[in-house]
Order: sequence, then structure tokens, then C-alpha cells
Amino acid sequence: MFETKRLPSAVDEVAPDGSNVRALLGLEAGRMAHFELPVGAISKAVVHKTVAEIWYFLGGRGELWRKLGDREETVVVDANTCITIPCGTHFQFRALGDRPLSAVAVTMPPWPGDDEAEFVSGRW
Repeated sequence: MFETKRLPSAVDEVAPDGSNVRALLGLEAGRMAHFELPVGAISKAVVHKTVAEIWYFLGGRGELWRKLGDREETVVVDANTCITIPCGTHFQFRALGDRPLSAVAVTMPPWPGDDEAEFVSGRW
């Protein structure tokens, strides 16, 4: 079955990390959503139990912290930046500047529900 959907104007839900989510489409192996963090906001630091994600930033400017095992880094993110968040990675992000930080993300497998994310100690 084919599906087509435009980005909804209304927020569908608030993610466990505090970002605003607009659901897009999905298939058996993954699901896509639009995320937005308001100007000056800092997400809650989380780790996912069973899903991996790929994010592509559309606008705004910010920083993303991620840690997996002994590897830890903070990267600057803005439009046209793509990042991965492997399953088990601790991560947190924040919006800098005068525009919300927005991205589309693919979750693999599809997001199973809010208990997927566990809160962890973060960078900020």
C-alpha cells in the first residue's frame, strides 16, 4: 500500500526528551517523524532500549551530545547535518540561536512507545 502525507501543522505529541513531534509515515522496518525543539530549549537526556535512529536537520542551530560505551562527543548541528544514534546511545540536544531546531528522524524498528526511552544523566 502506498501512503502520502504532508507535515501536519499541529504537534501530535511531546517526546519523552521534551521535543515536539509530528508523525509522518512508516513501514514495517521503520518510522519517520518531524522533531522540533523550541528556541533556547534543552532536551532531557535519554537512551533508547531497542531502537536506532537517523536524524537529518532541516533548520535552526544547536548541539547534540551522544555517548556510547567509551566514545563520547558533542557536535554542532544545523540544516543539512545528518547524524546517527545507535541503539543504547545516551544523547541530549539543545537549540541555540533565534530559530527552533528541527529535524526529521527515522526510527528502526518503529517507535514502540514512551517506555522505550529511559532518562539518563546528560551533558547540560
